[in-house]
Amino acid sequence: MTEPKRLDKRLVELIHCSRGDAIKYIEGGWVLVEGEVEERPQFKVLRQQVELHADATLEPAEPITLIFNLPQDAYTDDSSEMQQLITAQNHSETDYSGIRLLKNHFSKLQDAAPLQSGASGLTVFSKDWRVIRVLNENNKKKEEEYIVDFSEEFSTEMLEQLNDLVDNSDRSQTKFKASRQSEKAMRIVFGFTHTEQLETLCNSVGLSIVTMKRIRIGRVSKKDLPSGQWRYLSKKTMF
Repeated sequence: MTEPKRLDKRLVELIHCSRGDAIKYIEGGWVLVEGEVEERPQFKVLRQQVELHADATLEPAEPITLIFNLPQDAYTDDSSEMQQLITAQNHSETDYSGIRLLKNHFSKLQDAAPLQSGASGLTVFSKDWRVIRVLNENNKKKEEEYIVDFSEEFSTEMLEQLNDLVDNSDRSQTKFKASRQSEKAMRIVFGFTHTEQLETLCNSVGLSIVTMKRIRIGRVSKKDLPSGQWRYLSKKTMF
């Protein structure tokens, strides 16, 4: 009886390439086993049909960046736990990036823009060092926008106190602007800060936060991205 064979070795036999190239094709998502993409070179095949995609290339794929709309009831401050919620099953239909979905996109992602503690909404995960650098090293130049709900109605004076508190503090402080969204909610825009700062500021003027939802980072928003779903960012998208 014929023994199962590693997929990379089988591909070498089929297309007469080097084993190194076979591994690149497989890990690049260009090899189909029974019509399904298989990204593991060590995957064992026996009599299954193995094909190389017609558009296959040995050029390395561009590192991906994705945004995920974290639901309020799924909040976690553990980045690795959050990534477990990003799967092929909750890939948004609003994704028009044209990027092919690959399983290896879900591994070794970095949280490029941590949420305020306890918040939900827009999150960014990336494998692209350029995106990570923009959102971390140059973070004071990037705005975050949150919708914040409070336990009670707040007065105009409390809103003014909150804005004055930031305006009158350390001038190295990143910009901050709070405006009324409803009787119990504010829209707050500020430069990137440490993850406890928004709650600390609100508590200092007697406001108790119930929920926080990030809706925008720089020029990227969660518009049309349903809660619990994710999509790739186009290479042309700039924060």
